[in-house]
Formats: sequence, structure tokens, C-alpha cells
Amino acid sequence: MAGSQETYGKKEREKKRAKKRKEKEQRRLERKEKGAANEFVYVDAYGNLTDTPPDPSIKLEIDADEIELGIPKKEDSDQEDINPVHEGTVSFYDDSKGFGFIIDNQSKEKYFVHVSGTLDQITEGNKVSFELEQGKKGLNAVRVTKI
Repeated sequence: MAGSQETYGKKEREKKRAKKRKEKEQRRLERKEKGAANEFVYVDAYGNLTDTPPDPSIKLEIDADEIELGIPKKEDSDQEDINPVHEGTVSFYDDSKGFGFIIDNQSKEKYFVHVSGTLDQITEGNKVSFELEQGKKGLNAVRVTKI
């Protein structure tokens, strides 16, 4: 007495799948009938795709030893690497929170300084010498001493 387990939606999905399989098989047969003449695609000297093979007389010779794998080493020519000690002025310093900012005398850049990076007690307006290190959000002044 139980009815069929196939619903209208299931039948429609099966019909679509069968139709797709049939179309795919038809396209495969059409490609097979055309032959294998156009199976290869070549790239010419200008990077364009073509069906004719490239001329071997135009082939460039490349020395494998000249190919550099990886990232080339950075040449250090920055002034920071030549003289790591900078001089500046403390523009802001909050002693209760333990941080502040130093303005470099040469580049006029503002650098963050934390109490853990100071060697002397500093206050606003002090002339200081410092070094720079990369922090979480940029360059930080460390090893800060009064001049």
C-alpha cells in the first residue's frame, strides 16, 4: 500500500542530470570527430597564444647560474645603520603611565618611548640620545639617556 518514494522534485533532478550527462557525452564525441589537430596551444615570444609552434631559431639562451632564487640581500645604506644613536627632544612624557614621545632632531620624526626603554629619568623638554627598534606599531625609542 505504500506509495512510490520518488517525488516530483527527485524525478526532475534526475532528468536534469541525465540531460547534462548526455550533453557532455555529445560534446566529447564532437571533439573526437574533429580530430586531435588543435589539441596543443603554444605561446609566442610576446606571450600570445597561438596554434603554430614557435621557431627554434629565435630561441634565447639563458645561463642557469644567473638565475637567482629567493630574495636578494638588502644593501644597508640607511643613515640609521651607519649611526644607530639619534638625538632628540622629549615632546611629551607621562610619568604616571610610563610612556611618551621623542622628536628626532634631524628627521623631525616622532618616536614612542616606554619607561622600560629608558636608562635615565626623563621629563618633557629633556635633550636625549636614543636608539630605534621595531615595535608592534612602528619604531620605538630604546636605550634613552639624557644628554
